[in-house]
Amino acid sequence: MGFSIAVPYLHTFAQTMAKLELPAGLKRLRSRYRLVVMNDDTYEEVVTFRLSRLSVYMVLSTVFVVLVGLTTALIVFTPLKYYIPGAGSDYTAVTALKRLQYRVDSVAREDAIKNQYILGLKKALSGEAAISLDTTQLDIPPVSVISD
Repeated sequence: MGFSIAVPYLHTFAQTMAKLELPAGLKRLRSRYRLVVMNDDTYEEVVTFRLSRLSVYMVLSTVFVVLVGLTTALIVFTPLKYYIPGAGSDYTAVTALKRLQYRVDSVAREDAIKNQYILGLKKALSGEAAISLDTTQLDIPPVSVISD
């Protein structure tokens, strides 16, 4: 007892596929080639690969994407990012640096004022300075604002 199913559109589909041909570029991409690695002394085949241009393209593209991904991960997740100009800008570090620069400037200004005071005391104690009833006028440098 056999069953037969008639599929009328299958015949027209097969005819349509027979009429459609791949363009020449796609035919060349899918055509098979054989890569044989041979021993030069004995002419013995060591390894044989069956390749197409499409498979070689896909392997090379995959290797390229993996290498770019690994390089990006290496830069993003390791301290190497700090060696790239502008890539490792941490704004908290920048504000801390500006705050430290301001403190260094204020300490340097206070040190200059204290040195001037000590020099005035030395002159007064050694008798080199002219005695005046008024206190010594200190030259205080103006406050400079850093605007980076």
